[in-house]
Amino acid sequence: MLRAEPLLKIQLLILASEAPDAALELARFGVFNPTSGSPDGLGESPAEAYREAWLDAESRLSKLLEQCGNSSTLVVPADAAAPSLADLQELNVWLKEVWSACLACHEGEERIADESKHLDSLEETLSKLERLNVDLAHLLRQDSLLSVNIGSLPANGLKRVSEALSMTGTLVTQFDHVGDQVFAVIAGPRGRQEEVRGLLAQAGWRELPVPEELRTHPQAARSWLEAERIRISQLSGAECDVMGALRENFAPRLNEARLRVALARPLAEAALAGVRGKGGLAALAGWIPRRQLNALRATLETRFHGRYWMEARQPDPHEAADVPSLVRYPGWLKPFVPLVKSYGVPRYGEFDPALPFAFTYLLLFGAMFGDVGHGGIILLLSILFARKLGRFSWVGASAGVVSMLFGMLYGSIFGYEDIIQPVWLSPLHNPVYVLSVAVAFGVAFIVFTLLVNARNKWVAGHRAEAVFDSTGLAGLIFYLGAVGGLASVAGAADVAQPAWMLAIFGIVIVAGFKWYEAKAGLGERILVTAIETLETGINLFSNTLSFMRVAAFSLNHVALALAIFTLAAGLSVAGHWFTIALGNVVIIVLEGGIVAIQALRLMYYEGFSRFFSGDGIEFVPLRLETERSKV
Repeated sequence: MLRAEPLLKIQLLILASEAPDAALELARFGVFNPTSGSPDGLGESPAEAYREAWLDAESRLSKLLEQCGNSSTLVVPADAAAPSLADLQELNVWLKEVWSACLACHEGEERIADESKHLDSLEETLSKLERLNVDLAHLLRQDSLLSVNIGSLPANGLKRVSEALSMTGTLVTQFDHVGDQVFAVIAGPRGRQEEVRGLLAQAGWRELPVPEELRTHPQAARSWLEAERIRISQLSGAECDVMGALRENFAPRLNEARLRVALARPLAEAALAGVRGKGGLAALAGWIPRRQLNALRATLETRFHGRYWMEARQPDPHEAADVPSLVRYPGWLKPFVPLVKSYGVPRYGEFDPALPFAFTYLLLFGAMFGDVGHGGIILLLSILFARKLGRFSWVGASAGVVSMLFGMLYGSIFGYEDIIQPVWLSPLHNPVYVLSVAVAFGVAFIVFTLLVNARNKWVAGHRAEAVFDSTGLAGLIFYLGAVGGLASVAGAADVAQPAWMLAIFGIVIVAGFKWYEAKAGLGERILVTAIETLETGINLFSNTLSFMRVAAFSLNHVALALAIFTLAAGLSVAGHWFTIALGNVVIIVLEGGIVAIQALRLMYYEGFSRFFSGDGIEFVPLRLETERSKV
């Protein structure tokens, strides 16, 4: 749970003709992560053509299922074999023919839809013109001596426009009124058209375009529209019949095509990592959990009856950075894992911080936002919105519970500190003690990160860094000694002499290691050693003091509540309780969000940055399309 599961790298050598079935069996096995690194001498890529054929088939099939097929659950028989390259190529030819037939039908449906939309647009225009009991073809003739405009303008400007246009010999005839717009016909001498258009533009005139289909009497246009709708309906029904027939004819083989594409996916995906071969042989390389080796041998033996060769070995130290990381988490811890992986994926063999992250993050949040009432609201909201939040609802609910527990320790409920007695203390009345506890927690946390970093360095083979570096055991010795010395100065302990000796011993070791690492001239070596040694102390203690924000936010929580109570004290009863309620909402939303971010920041920058590289590779096994990953 705290480190990646031990893996083995396997090399599988098989007949090239059986490579699709081998990849399929590995996908069914569920814990084979393909990688590059096949045996030397295999310079060909036998799976490239297979992958290209699969990509073409998968692309065409997805389009067909979207337009002409269905998306029902695919059932993969346990004994189904993977298709060969010839099978995929034949499938591609058939899918291309089916796609052409379905595309023609689909384009027919789109044309019908476009015509239907056009009729809707004509219907909208005709509804405005029906009050004109005139033949629009004659009214809008281009060779007429009259210039006619049909459109709308604001009702409050109709009278002014009519008077202005009358001076040009132009008549304005209103035929409809919708809202604040008046629809009108404006007719006048064609020779004064430009002058009329200028006046209309100033009045906010909107031209109503009359399509060619409506340039007749409105009653005739209405009859034509109804006939067109009947025709479109008949065409749509015919296209639906054609599409239905296509679905009925092609559905069985489309399901077969879905099965073939699903069975071919494992080798196509393995080809990305690199399936090498030569002549009639093909080789697959990948990672499996060490405890699964015997099960994999049994699976391959059952399927191929000795027609394969497999080698398994431990990862070499030089390839540790390329080994994928497979970590198994209990169900209650999984919601916290995305927060860890947003920083990065742990390297293979590296300490996985998910468990300490979950506990420490909740502890920090509760300490900074301790209140029974506010924590209860967070818990309730997490439960109510569980479906929308998904797994993160568990994180919210846990944070709410921990906030309630700290609220009981602090004796705070919705900011009131006189309703329940504190089990531990009130931060407002013991600020110095709370600051001391926060710093002590920071010391313990940094000691933990230094120990974990030393462990990670040792496991990775960097043993000198694990022992002598500032982030290793030497840095830890210096830090513990310096903390003890400062605690003695503050009167919290009486270990000054041994503590300062320990600190000096640790910093001398760190300085000696920095001197050894600095491959430069004497002057530059002295400067680098001095700067990096000084940086060791500055970083460690600045990071320690960062944890004072835990106490600061716990005090800030109480101070915000007091400010709200002060504002509410001078108001009426209704105003008092409204202010209290609104203030608590602000505290939960604003301060709660800030505290959540600050707790995350402390984990990332004061914790993860010390021991967590975050540049690991996630274990991604081959799997069938319809299977859930067994990892």
